[in-house]
Amino acid sequence: MLTNSLLSSLALLVSISLLGMVLITLTNVLTFPRLNRYKDPKESGLVSILIPARNEASRIRATLQSLLNQEDVRFEILVLDDHSTDSTNRVALEIGEADPRLRILEGLDLPEGWGGKNWACHQLSKEAAGDWLVFTDADVLWGVGSLKCLLAFVQSSRADMATVWPTQKTVTWGERLIVPLMAMAIIAYLPVLAVHYIPWPVFSAANGQCLVFNRKTYDAIGGHEAVKNSVIEDIHLAWKVKADQFRLRMADGAGLITCRMYQNWPEVRDGYAKNLLAGHGRNLFLLTLSGLFHWLVFIGPWIWLTTGFFISTWMETWPAWPLLLIGLGIGVRALTAAFTRQRISDAFWMPVSVILMTRIALLSGKWQIKYGGPVWKGRILSKS
Repeated sequence: MLTNSLLSSLALLVSISLLGMVLITLTNVLTFPRLNRYKDPKESGLVSILIPARNEASRIRATLQSLLNQEDVRFEILVLDDHSTDSTNRVALEIGEADPRLRILEGLDLPEGWGGKNWACHQLSKEAAGDWLVFTDADVLWGVGSLKCLLAFVQSSRADMATVWPTQKTVTWGERLIVPLMAMAIIAYLPVLAVHYIPWPVFSAANGQCLVFNRKTYDAIGGHEAVKNSVIEDIHLAWKVKADQFRLRMADGAGLITCRMYQNWPEVRDGYAKNLLAGHGRNLFLLTLSGLFHWLVFIGPWIWLTTGFFISTWMETWPAWPLLLIGLGIGVRALTAAFTRQRISDAFWMPVSVILMTRIALLSGKWQIKYGGPVWKGRILSKS
């Protein structure tokens, strides 16, 4: 009887969880701002576009050229070479020689207690002259008119801080099965209306690939110095903005701002492992619970479908109920994929995605136990 009761409770939990995801996803699809719907910003003053770069020689040329092609906005571009061991500095200097709007800075040595990217962004902010600070990564591509749309969105939403979720480009199977889960976590788990209009910091999210600050707001919250040892500094900055009663806004890149984060499975694995434990408060127990929850929700119904015929508890509801849950899981993944311009067909591989995320979680935990923090680009990142 206990087993039957437990199985029924688990089935009910999965059902409620998936229905909740469906509801949040549908609400976000209808209400999430899309960057391409914002046009013609008002005069905004100078915009400082700030790019920390470490070993980005193969990507930074295209990024800088896409930014220099922006029109109808007054801007400067500052690139900080963070002790690259490749030709990042030379490539950036070549482009900068032809355009006075672009300056290349040499990064100072990393002080004790700082994360590498946070220190680079802090240095960039001190050199920036703009009324608006746009932090972006060296692998983000800006489509024609995207900077203008970004400013129009910021002005229209009256944002003190805004973040854009770039459209992710995925090629290899490792990318396709893992990278879109970042957007799914936002679209299916976090109501954008709560982020915009409920002041509690718990309703916060941000993407360091594109962060925009009013300069006064950035200084008021302490800038990157306030989150200097954070691995997920983008999220912590968003928390601080809301905690200090400023306005946080989010938008979908809608194909205007794009990024290919990683090129293969090892890069995907290490990149997600870098942030995964930090996203769970560096708590291995919470990370384990999260993994078990996703196995239960996205793999459990498949196990039920294949074994339910042999369990008397399920006879009255098998196979209809597990098939419904499988359909809801695939549907959530597919709907978020369609909204963020990913491959809808990859939704059918969601159980494999969960298994791969388990592999990433194990690596994240291993780094924490062995080194006290994640490993990224040859550095052991801060333990905080």
